[in-house]
Amino acid sequence: MDSPTTPEGRIRNVVIAGGGTAGWLAGCALAHQFRDRLKITLVESEQIGTVGVGESTVPPIRTFHRFLQIDEQEFLRAVAGTFKLSISFENWRRPGERYIHPFGITGQGTWAAAFHHFWLDSLRRGMPSELGDFCLETLASRGDQFSLQTQPQVNYAYHFDAGLYAKFLRRIAEGHGLRRVEGKIREVRQHAADGGVASLVLEDGQVIEGDLFIDCTGFRGLLIEQRLHTGYEDWNEWLPSDRAVAVQTESVGPPVPYTRAIAHEAGWRWHIPLQHRVGCGLVFSSRHMSDDEARAKLLRDVGAPAIREPWLVPFRTGRRLKAWNRNVVALGLASGFIEPLESTSIHLAISAVVRLVQLFPFDGISSSLVDLYNEVSRTEMEHVRDFIILHYHATQRDEPMWKACREMALPESLAIRLRAWRQRAHAWQDPDELFRVDSWTHVLLGQGIQPGPPHPLARALADEDLRTLLNSIRQPIERAVAHMPSQQAFIERYCKAAPDVWRRAA
Repeated sequence: MDSPTTPEGRIRNVVIAGGGTAGWLAGCALAHQFRDRLKITLVESEQIGTVGVGESTVPPIRTFHRFLQIDEQEFLRAVAGTFKLSISFENWRRPGERYIHPFGITGQGTWAAAFHHFWLDSLRRGMPSELGDFCLETLASRGDQFSLQTQPQVNYAYHFDAGLYAKFLRRIAEGHGLRRVEGKIREVRQHAADGGVASLVLEDGQVIEGDLFIDCTGFRGLLIEQRLHTGYEDWNEWLPSDRAVAVQTESVGPPVPYTRAIAHEAGWRWHIPLQHRVGCGLVFSSRHMSDDEARAKLLRDVGAPAIREPWLVPFRTGRRLKAWNRNVVALGLASGFIEPLESTSIHLAISAVVRLVQLFPFDGISSSLVDLYNEVSRTEMEHVRDFIILHYHATQRDEPMWKACREMALPESLAIRLRAWRQRAHAWQDPDELFRVDSWTHVLLGQGIQPGPPHPLARALADEDLRTLLNSIRQPIERAVAHMPSQQAFIERYCKAAPDVWRRAA
């Protein structure tokens, strides 16, 4: 009989090692899409905690939910969710300064020149404004407003309780036939012939055999690393933060429609408002701040009573050298971790799951599919990495950690982008990148990287025509925001979670 990992070995039995957000995302998508074509088993232990801080997302999650036919209102009620239009970056360029990275389209550009070129030229001509004035999501964020009934429509993501989200996905996956097995993995057995994983042995003696294994065991990488020794590329030279301390607090005001990312002397702090509480955490460099100092600073700065004890999350930025090795696909933290700054962790897990669905090896694992999967995974991770490095590098803060980031040598892929911006105000993106030209532009400007002269096309417009263009963009946005309710009022009408949901989240 053929080994399950040979090209002739058909894949019919999928085993997911580990639950959490990544495990249940994978289980939900595979069970939904392939139904009776696969036997899917998920092994997890209630005794092994999850990181539990993945509470902030980016807009492509809505596309994934549509793919799974998830009803938005039902989902938000189940996870005590709120809406997210942007990220508020505070104290990054210098203490006391703030800028917003919005999720929506900013202005209206042409095929040849993005909108920010026209806006930059308007400043040169003495027409003062802020770039965010031409973005619906920025204006709504400034006023803590939200609505789904605007023209133009908002582009948004979610904040939610990670534990409740995993439970929500589990219900869907089990409804499509996925089988969950409770237990700790004691041993990972390999095929003698090719070294692929053959089975998982649980502490109670159960043997779970599979053809394809998905490693969702978190930073441990129980299959992909501890058993297959895949290797890891460390990015700590560019991203100094290597620890976080997290806490949940009471809500002391209505939820704002954005994630707050607040820089401090040795890293930054997140503030994620849900319907029933706030998720907070302090990300820091252990070379510049101790665990005790970070915990004390977090509890001092959150400004609200904690509802559970803080917990420490050590992490190592970087990526697994192969996300797919033999018959093991690593997902979530097992495949690598950049850091939570732009809320990409859940997105990268979703993206990897979708890629696996598209390339699923029903008729056997072929090297061409594995190579393609790994190359796309590497490129995607590096694009996100460069965007995160930009935040650390582009700063005028004078503390030792920030000074080192400002002076460090950059990956050439990021250095090219910065040169293009400084010389020609050009913000580049590859077609498949998560962060678009607008994202790069808002962060580059917000962090104080001065652009070069804008595209010559912008100078071709007469003053009156440019003024007319800017007003035609700005006025509909201002009218739309003027009719938006507060996010709190919108949630009350649209997706208010019942109190028993909040109790289940505790």
